[in-house]
Amino acid sequence: MIKLNTERLILRNFSKNDWKDLYEYLSVPSVVEYEPYDIFNEEECKKEAAERSEKDNFIAVCLKDSGKLIGNIYFIQSEPKELMAWEIGYVFNPRFYGNGYATEACFAVLDYGFRNLGVLRTVAMCNPLNVRSWRLLERLNMRREGHLKKNIFFKRDSQGSPLWNDTYEYAILCEEWFESLK
Repeated sequence: MIKLNTERLILRNFSKNDWKDLYEYLSVPSVVEYEPYDIFNEEECKKEAAERSEKDNFIAVCLKDSGKLIGNIYFIQSEPKELMAWEIGYVFNPRFYGNGYATEACFAVLDYGFRNLGVLRTVAMCNPLNVRSWRLLERLNMRREGHLKKNIFFKRDSQGSPLWNDTYEYAILCEEWFESLK
């Protein structure tokens, strides 16, 4: 169970009732362009919100003043667990882009992980064409560790051939996180 407060946001576990706000952004093609899934319809969002409400790896990001869900953060421990490495990812409603909400929310989750969960290392991956994403990671003081060429695909063309993508890999260590706060 997670509940974090920032200046403007509440970060909490998902509830089944979040499906409408989830649908508002997961139904937008540009939002899921770099994700390993296609747009969601209403029924899929109802199912997705219900599934997320039973797990701790997706965090709902809500506006403090209205309670509106504006995005989500994926934060999960990688295997093997004894390495204390976690992965972070995020998807936000484009109606709220440009306000610093993603930075504020991801900062809070990273800080919580390093301070409370004993996280040693957090990693993130994004498509190099997703400039907003890798700029966010750099604002969080994560370091680009690699550029993998054509290492992954999520979709296929009309002939069934994979549409290969590159990946930027980012990471930050616990000691780097605390050093960046000075």
